[in-house]
Amino acid sequence: MQIMQELSDQISLDELAAFVAVAEAGSFAKAAEALGRDASVLSRRVSQVEQRLGVRLLSRTTRRVALTEVGATYCRRVQALLEELASASREASDHAASPQGLVRVSLPLTFGRQWVSPLLPGFLARHPLIRLDLRFTDRFVDLVAEGIDVSIRVAAGKPRDSSLTTRKIATYRNLLVASPGYLAERGNPATPADLAGHACLGFTGYAASPDWPLTKGGRRQTVRPDCTLVADHSEVLLAAAVEGAGITFTADWLAGPALRDGSLVEVLPGWGGREDGGVYAVMPPGRLVPAKTRLFVDEVASAIKAGWVR
Repeated sequence: MQIMQELSDQISLDELAAFVAVAEAGSFAKAAEALGRDASVLSRRVSQVEQRLGVRLLSRTTRRVALTEVGATYCRRVQALLEELASASREASDHAASPQGLVRVSLPLTFGRQWVSPLLPGFLARHPLIRLDLRFTDRFVDLVAEGIDVSIRVAAGKPRDSSLTTRKIATYRNLLVASPGYLAERGNPATPADLAGHACLGFTGYAASPDWPLTKGGRRQTVRPDCTLVADHSEVLLAAAVEGAGITFTADWLAGPALRDGSLVEVLPGWGGREDGGVYAVMPPGRLVPAKTRLFVDEVASAIKAGWVR
């Protein structure tokens, strides 16, 4: 890093390229024609290189220019440097064109299992040069400290750390669901107040727990259900609801498959959570997201768009 800083402080790549072009053409005019530049600009840049080095690199006559002894040695070294830089640039471009390498991903347990796990075989088949390292956890992950390329987060609001690169890939809502069998036996509540007469299943990981804050249009109502079962695992409660144990307040992304196959139905349609939540792809600071990471995020977003229940 120090060597590159020293180089950038002294001589620019444009100046080096101008010097090599003139040396190879043997003429400022021919080099200018080849580069599509003005000969006076090339002359000025070569002079700047010589001034900074404190040596004469070219012998100039009215007809042509020739390398001095030190100029010839310097030219060979600079040619090798420019060729190496060009090769590095091509390699980087090829890497972007065919994304490859390891992507470390942090995923919430339930969301990751339901929405991300099924797409992995297809993603890896389409992108054989990409490798995935998935970390399933519901704890907050420090992306920079833990070397995570992207974290998929399900939250009621946008992630607070503004230094991170954040992309919202989906919106979800909370809703009330129960099995058709339970409702046939216990009746269908007509208002939020009617939930008091029902068996309810409460998720203790919900921010408002033990309350269920509901809204419909401009109306708002908060109920505190008498839960026959509470748990800190939403899939346990959803499975209990499918089996007819009661009504639960859950996210549409979680209840989606059961709503589609009819094993659950929405209770009090239109009454849902007060605020829509979001699914976010959160990445370390920086404007440029690597292609391999962007491809993975696009895959998750496409899967959600195709299968989301609203």
